Amino acid sequence: MKKLSLLLAAVMMFTLAVSASATTLKENEKAVRTELMKIIPHNKHATTDDLYKTWQKVEAGTSKAVLFDIRTEAEFDAGHIKDVDNIDSGHFYGIPKKITDPDAEIWIFCRTGHRAGYFTAMLYKYGYKNAYFVKGGVKEWGEKGYPLVTKYLGEIKVTNYQKKQKETFKFRENK
Repeated sequence: MKKLSLLLAAVMMFTLAVSASATTLKENEKAVRTELMKIIPHNKHATTDDLYKTWQKVEAGTSKAVLFDIRTEAEFDAGHIKDVDNIDSGHFYGIPKKITDPDAEIWIFCRTGHRAGYFTAMLYKYGYKNAYFVKGGVKEWGEKGYPLVTKYLGEIKVTNYQKKQKETFKFRENK
């Protein structure tokens, strides 16, 4: 009985330690994101309405802005803004090879805005001066009724957006 009590106590202590560690990591991530968002000038924080207006100008040929959807290829293929470029959020290091002008107008968006904040901050760290961070992303774009296209169906319209289930990561143990 005493061994069982000691084992239960050890398991509880381990669980508390892991829980505390996870909380600290979440808090650290939030602090890092807050610091990175400070790098992006306030006048470069944009809405999906701002993105829509810029997209219209690009489509009309009156703007040379570069619009980057930084979601994964699978997310992009499922539905995206017509004629925008796609680069996975983990590949921001490739931008200086493609866009050599530090004053180029670059618009960064993702599904909701979270990844776009990190990506845009990195562009400022690289030396770009005219990068826009779009809050709301493709999710809000679709909810507003702005046009989307899909690789498989052409133009689509979002009529009943379902909230995404909370993602959980499962790691396989090395065998």
